[in-house]
Amino acid sequence: MLDGIVWFFTNIGLAFYNFFYAISHPGLWLDWSDKEAIMRFVYYGGSVEFFFVVFTAVLVLTAVGLWRNGFMWGCVRVLEGFANTVGRFFAWAGLIMVLQQVIIVFIQRIFARPDISIGLGIPLEMDISWWAEELKLYNAMVVALCCTYTFVQGGHVRVDLIYSAVSYRTKRVIDMLGSVFFMLPMAILIWMYGWYFLWRHLITPKPSASDTVDRLLMKARAVRWNVETIGFSPNGFNGYFLFKILLVAFAGMVFIHAVAFFYRSFLEWKEGPESENKHLDKDSLGEGEEAFEGTH
Repeated sequence: MLDGIVWFFTNIGLAFYNFFYAISHPGLWLDWSDKEAIMRFVYYGGSVEFFFVVFTAVLVLTAVGLWRNGFMWGCVRVLEGFANTVGRFFAWAGLIMVLQQVIIVFIQRIFARPDISIGLGIPLEMDISWWAEELKLYNAMVVALCCTYTFVQGGHVRVDLIYSAVSYRTKRVIDMLGSVFFMLPMAILIWMYGWYFLWRHLITPKPSASDTVDRLLMKARAVRWNVETIGFSPNGFNGYFLFKILLVAFAGMVFIHAVAFFYRSFLEWKEGPESENKHLDKDSLGEGEEAFEGTH
């Protein structure tokens, strides 16, 4: 027990050193012309050191926010603004998906062409099956990158068996507990599995979550890029490594928004009902359409 407490606070103290050392020596992990830098990046992206750097940063921001609530509101606005900006941009992938599907139907059924060529000069020419399977990528973009945006907008389906019947401040307590005990652990677990899942499809020899940094540096002598380009069909979409990147991005965005949601819940609990939805940037259908908003 005592050893665990000492280990915990030692890692929090080392987080400051690790952070400033990393940003002052970027070549050690960002210079990917160096194979050892690639392996350091792989290791630290899923390491205890990286976790405690992020954890300590959240602790510092929270401590400052408890001292100055205006600072915490600023963090909420920035983090929710990030979720909204990313979500509003990648929501257009849904429209692109529909338009591309229409083009595929026309090319395949009306013009009886086996491929689609797009571009000027050097066109991108792929089989119809490639474009059809690529539609999954647009759907994955909407799911992974618009998830926190939908959360900010209040668009997720929820069953309020208990939540709807309790008082205002009890709701805020439930929200705080939910962000700490459900959102944050889920995001961390997905990140840990997704990070190594991604890199095992990008390089060889394949890294493992159990590898130490020294072991990975030994593997660096044989490391080479081996990006996954295998499709489900002979001429099908072959960029499935992009789905692994989206999985990691999803986990990171959920973690960030869990922090923002905790801050908002705490501030609304502290300041009372008059602060509900304070600084919340929600989409609107326009003047006169208020009755239809939030009905989805």
